[in-house]
Amino acid sequence: MKKHLFIITFLTANFAAFSQNKIITITNNLKVDREFETIELTKKSLGLNADSKLENYVVKDLNSNSFLGTQTVDNDGDGIADLLLFQPKIKASSKQDFEVLMGTNPSASKVVSCYSRFVPERTDDYAWENNKVAFRTYGPVAQKMVEDNIAGGTLTSGIDAWLKRVDYPIINKWYEKAANGTGTYHKDTGEGLDNFHVGDSRGVGGIAVNVDGKYYFSKNFISWKTITTGPIRTSFILTYADWDAKGNKITESKLISLDYGSQLSRFEISITGTKQIAAGLTLHDKKGTIGTNLKEGWLSYWEPIDDSEIGTGLVVPKGNLISFDNHVTDEKDLSNLYGNIAVKNNKAIYYVGFGWKKGSPFQTKQEWEKYLSSFADKINNPLIVKLKK
Repeated sequence: MKKHLFIITFLTANFAAFSQNKIITITNNLKVDREFETIELTKKSLGLNADSKLENYVVKDLNSNSFLGTQTVDNDGDGIADLLLFQPKIKASSKQDFEVLMGTNPSASKVVSCYSRFVPERTDDYAWENNKVAFRTYGPVAQKMVEDNIAGGTLTSGIDAWLKRVDYPIINKWYEKAANGTGTYHKDTGEGLDNFHVGDSRGVGGIAVNVDGKYYFSKNFISWKTITTGPIRTSFILTYADWDAKGNKITESKLISLDYGSQLSRFEISITGTKQIAAGLTLHDKKGTIGTNLKEGWLSYWEPIDDSEIGTGLVVPKGNLISFDNHVTDEKDLSNLYGNIAVKNNKAIYYVGFGWKKGSPFQTKQEWEKYLSSFADKINNPLIVKLKK
């Protein structure tokens, strides 16, 4: 009798473990091979119990029988993972099966390629990067230093581009050498540099609100919250003090994320007080060339920078890029190429970033704009994920 009970218990335990394994099919409806696109799985999409832990699951490519890199994300900060992330490779016009199973990945990467943090040692920047690009923006201490006429401050809600040319993390390294006096990130010693001027401009994707032909924007962020860093994604929230756009009270926060392999960060703006925002690309000294495609939903600016060239770009999901404004003025740093984006349910979403000739495969304006066009096509036609019953 005991033996039979043992067999029944053993079979039940194994059935329960087996039932936790899920097969998903990912379909690529585009006629191009796709990679470096992040799949987000939830317990609900996998048909898992509420008490299941996504941290206990890994993803296997059934074609190659190999494990893929994964990352879990706790978006709401309650200590429970909400998302399981991975990046498959899917051939053009094809579908592929993957198994989501309990276990550990024997080849899991320990490198945090997608990284962000608050940087108190450099006044109070917030910086983020992946294996392709890096960015930063500025906090309240830097703002107050300017307002109090203290040297070294920065007053802008524009987004700075750090032109890296290596695939490993550089944020901590660059800040450390600047802090201890062993070097400067304004000089390229082989890894790249920060030679991208922001000032009062929108930099790479800062926002503004246009009222009666004049652009208004916030000051520096006042608070920050890091959500996740990892091999696949970093994300964080920046909050801004309420600001005025010609009598319109604007509230603003930004949820920013950057995924592995992407030249562009995703910006999700939560905003009240306006039905439209303008996301800007600085025109610097206006020696570059703009590119626009409202139908596909992107804007670009290709310009010389020191002894090289750089392309900046803005991509907006289909139907949300209303118009653009090539806003040229003699006022210092206020010339920007603006994309006018619809605010729906107090949110606006766009992707923005850059490709530096020395640190990316994009050597011409045409190559950069081809990337933006392809990026737009992919976000408007996402990979389709279905759970096999």
